[in-house]
Amino acid sequence: MPFGHDMVHSLATVVELVNTSPSTGGDEGLPGLPELAAFVEAREVSGIGALTARDLGQVRIVREAFHRVFTAADQPTAVRTLNALLSETRITPRLTEHDGHPLHVHYHAADATLAEHLAADCGVALAHLLVEGEVERLRTCAAPDCDRVFVDESRNRSRVYCDSRTCGNRMHVAAYRARRRA
Repeated sequence: MPFGHDMVHSLATVVELVNTSPSTGGDEGLPGLPELAAFVEAREVSGIGALTARDLGQVRIVREAFHRVFTAADQPTAVRTLNALLSETRITPRLTEHDGHPLHVHYHAADATLAEHLAADCGVALAHLLVEGEVERLRTCAAPDCDRVFVDESRNRSRVYCDSRTCGNRMHVAAYRARRRA
């Protein structure tokens, strides 16, 4: 997928955000403000001031909306879900350069909350993916005990596991052992 830095970054951010949800089969990845602050720092979310409990609650709501986009039964459902989220988000595109990154577009308003920032930038990245007819790239891991999401960036859309080193390797070893027993 020939996407620019900002789109790739936003897609990776939305994947990481969704995968903090208990809805993906793990523990709550954002149990408090320290974890939210760590997420903001790790994902290089710029222009965010002091975080509050309200930010945490709003980010969790946005996270679940994004999860519904990834797990939508079909493209029309994904589009409706994403449109609902975007309709509640102030989107103000502007060109920016910061933190050593090349010129790119931010879609959030200058005074946006963290949730609005994520909803706008990540939502627009997902919207571009849907517009390009690439909804099948939004995947849930095929491992039976994993519900993590990912964006399949492979050329032939063949990726099935959230991480080839963990789930992929574990499933390949299990299949090998099953063949050896047979």
